[in-house]
Amino acid sequence: MTTDARHDDRPGTTPPLRTARVLRVTEEACDVWRDGGVATVPFAATLPAPRTERVSPGHLVAIATATDGRDVVVWRWFDAVVLGEEADGSVRLWEPAHGEVLARRRPGCRHLEPGVRAYASAGLPGAGWWVASAAGGGDVGPQADLDEVAAFSASNGLWAAALG
Repeated sequence: MTTDARHDDRPGTTPPLRTARVLRVTEEACDVWRDGGVATVPFAATLPAPRTERVSPGHLVAIATATDGRDVVVWRWFDAVVLGEEADGSVRLWEPAHGEVLARRRPGCRHLEPGVRAYASAGLPGAGWWVASAAGGGDVGPQADLDEVAAFSASNGLWAAALG
């Protein structure tokens, strides 16, 4: 990924993205666990409000770094529970705010046992819901989804608004 000072949504102007786990949420920012410590990161203007109803402890977020060094939260994945797999390969999940949903697997997402927690997203093209990976410890998140979030943001002209 390359960085362009304007972040004008052209191909090749995607800001660096990384993941972090949410610990606490206010309407303007959230405390996240990343790089072995806690940081407070503001939400991008493009993340819909009310944020305290949309982002919760346990969610995974994507953080973009603007060219001036500011970090902002630009996306979040839900923390869901795997209920099982369907015959067509989709994964049945339960997420507190949405109940039961069917999700497609992201490339690289391996088999998920019923009862485990998984990171799921809604809104990316190709499916109503996606399951990215098991939710677990460590600082590693669903890296495959970061490329999808970047492409979605670029194709919908969101970078300038998110980082402006």
